[in-house]
Amino acid sequence: MTKPAERSAARLAAVQALYQMDISGKTVIDALAEFEAFWIGREVEGIEFKPSDTTFFRDILSGVVKNQRDIDVRIDNALATDWPLKRIEAVLRAILRAGGYELMFRKDVPARVVITEYVDVTHGFYGDDEPGLVNAVLDKVAREVRPGELEKKAAGQGGR
Repeated sequence: MTKPAERSAARLAAVQALYQMDISGKTVIDALAEFEAFWIGREVEGIEFKPSDTTFFRDILSGVVKNQRDIDVRIDNALATDWPLKRIEAVLRAILRAGGYELMFRKDVPARVVITEYVDVTHGFYGDDEPGLVNAVLDKVAREVRPGELEKKAAGQGGR
């Protein structure tokens, strides 16, 4: 059984790999190979990259690439009309795409977990309004692709 910390690390690694692919033009195969060989579970330039669920990492990365058009349309619809996804900074775009992928295609992961995890990833890169933006966009996507899931959980639980 995978530990939640390993899934969190996989999400962070997927966001970093998506960012690298976006700015360098690397293929998904190159990004998978590089991250698994040189980053995940290692220390690089004094930064420790925690062990992660590599199957989950691969699924997020290849799933975003395979379904990017559908994910981008869904995220664009959740963003303000005058601020399309293509204008969003590359790291933030990678976070939104990875979160969008999980909400749209990984129904086994609760929507609240997906949103919380990617807001946490965002806090690792940004300190201002970006975590709130990620929360709002992913919440809107979740309400569209998983109607009623967020409401059911809120009504049935007093907390986390």
